[in-house]
Amino acid sequence: MDSMVAVLYFALFAMSFDFVSGYTGYLSFGHAAFYGTGAYVVILIANGKVPLLPTGTPFMVSLVLAGVLAAGLAVVIGLLSFRLTGVYFAMITLGFAQVLYVFVRGWDYVASNPRDGPAVGSAHPEGFEIGIPFVDQLTLAIGTFSGDTLELLGHTLGTYTVSFYMVGLVVLVSYFAMQRVVHSPFGRVMVAIRENEERAEAIGYDTFRYKLGAFVMSAFFGGVAGALFAGFKRSVTPENSFYFLVTGDALLASIIGGFGTLAGPLYGHLFDHGVREFLSNTGQGGGLLPYLRQTLSQGLLTTEIPGGLTVEGFIGAALNGHASLYVGIVFVLFVLYVPNGLLGTVRDALGGPVAERLPAKLWGER
Repeated sequence: MDSMVAVLYFALFAMSFDFVSGYTGYLSFGHAAFYGTGAYVVILIANGKVPLLPTGTPFMVSLVLAGVLAAGLAVVIGLLSFRLTGVYFAMITLGFAQVLYVFVRGWDYVASNPRDGPAVGSAHPEGFEIGIPFVDQLTLAIGTFSGDTLELLGHTLGTYTVSFYMVGLVVLVSYFAMQRVVHSPFGRVMVAIRENEERAEAIGYDTFRYKLGAFVMSAFFGGVAGALFAGFKRSVTPENSFYFLVTGDALLASIIGGFGTLAGPLYGHLFDHGVREFLSNTGQGGGLLPYLRQTLSQGLLTTEIPGGLTVEGFIGAALNGHASLYVGIVFVLFVLYVPNGLLGTVRDALGGPVAERLPAKLWGER
């Protein structure tokens, strides 16, 4: 369940990436800057290092502030970056993110050892709470160490289960908010920019303002995702927040799930996580390596094959620690043979959005 909570908040970040990149066509390779900003803001507020905000500031307030500050950062980056297009836009956003990454790694204010990143101090021992601030009955704590448990219909929901549902609630609200924008007139202009920006300009739209607006909104939700990450883990490092490979994982989830589908990155990241778990050496969710070792007979496992290896040694060499290699191969196959991603391919098969067309298919309507 711990890993499933991680799937949720990172899926929100991937959806925020797809919101701007999939619907305007402008690849934000520096999107990790907003994820990291949201994460660091939550930890710094909890440690009393943000002026005018005490250590007891409700997490929901910190979460909103994290999104707002990430959006403010996007305004600054977007005003400069959207003067460029194509690969040049992608590279300048990546450059901004790397500058922030290097800065945070050496910023002594955030932690005594900034390379290791800040963690929530002893002054804030309780878990971060999701719900309505100052109303204890409508808030539940999340986190790996100090989350709440809940009695529901005679069943006890553990810390990770409560965290899963509460984080999922924020992700769901954020998804519907982005979905509402996508299906608004503003969203139609975003798609028009993606399809033909020159034509959109020719009919009178100020595409710069629309691109900047989409960028700022995506940054807000990216900051919220980072805040959920920090609230659950209670610590953050430059490598798991600001580093460019964080954006790379969001790009991977978007391509596997389907660019320009918004919900696709959730399925893409879930697929990516499932493949990594299946091919991991621990296989906590039922990995291939432990399964083969338990299922194959001892005689077969000790059988020697050409090269001096046993069957067990060959299986270990092929699978142990190489999950990323196989994920990379899967990624290449998706790009070549499933270019529209998982959700995009299903949409094409149904002839429209899944929520609209699937009931019609099931009930035989036309």
